[in-house]
Amino acid sequence: MSLIISSPVVSVLIVNWNTRKLLEECLNSIFETAVSVSFEVIVVDNASSDGSAQMVTEKFPRVKLLRNQENFGFARGNNQAAELASGAFFLLLNSDACLTVGALEKLLALAQKSPNAAVVGARLINSDGSFQFSYADFPNLWREFLILSTIGRRLVRRSYPSHGAEEERGPQLVDYVNGACMLIRQKVYLEAGGLPDQYFMYAEEVDFCLTVKQASGQVWYHPEAIVLHHGAGSSHNRQTAREGDMYQSRVRLMRKYQGNLAAELLKVEILVLTSPKVIWHGLLRKFSNGKYGRPVISLQQLAARLREV
Repeated sequence: MSLIISSPVVSVLIVNWNTRKLLEECLNSIFETAVSVSFEVIVVDNASSDGSAQMVTEKFPRVKLLRNQENFGFARGNNQAAELASGAFFLLLNSDACLTVGALEKLLALAQKSPNAAVVGARLINSDGSFQFSYADFPNLWREFLILSTIGRRLVRRSYPSHGAEEERGPQLVDYVNGACMLIRQKVYLEAGGLPDQYFMYAEEVDFCLTVKQASGQVWYHPEAIVLHHGAGSSHNRQTAREGDMYQSRVRLMRKYQGNLAAELLKVEILVLTSPKVIWHGLLRKFSNGKYGRPVISLQQLAARLREV
């Protein structure tokens, strides 16, 4: 039986929006695998319409549930959960992610062994067991060009901008880790003011890790702590809006840390390098009645979203 006491070592924070089935899998994975860690679980539901909150109430009575009346996004939701948390460490876990056996213990052991470890990230895997984006170098205009042009993925490594699993190297210091699963010291989280909520989705973890490292904190990647991440669980029903959120967040991040000129140049990169993909997928969907191609944001919508930042 999982150990849960009144003063937990770890507070697991989960923000949910319309991922009922995935959220249930996520919660089951916590209670089934974290068998030697004292923990509590806090779920913030961002006004789901799929019965997510009712499922938590009925099936997981020990989970603390906060219901929002609107979707406040990932960062603000986690900050709300943090206000209710009492653990010495916060585990930020996506609702579409599942812990594997020993994952939480390994993250916690590394954090406890390294006093300067502020953030510890896991090795994320896809449903088929293949490696998924887990950690990367901080973005700049050149790295954004390699991402947007797909050159990085084609010529540098398949997982670009993420580095590979690198299991043989063991835990290592990195720039930032994927926010789908990251263990953060409570003190660090609170001193940083929580996740920056100017981002609705995406880039929060990059900004947070930048803040941590500027304050001389360490960010670690642990390849032996494995977490299954389905990906895009909350955004598959809003794919075009998701694209707009993502590009806006990248521009906001660039402006905050590298200045106005870099942000404006990134806007140009985004428009120039994504236009062919937008046109191609749009044509595919139009002439195949939606059978081929993926839903994409229109160039007009993209330009409008970029003007907002």
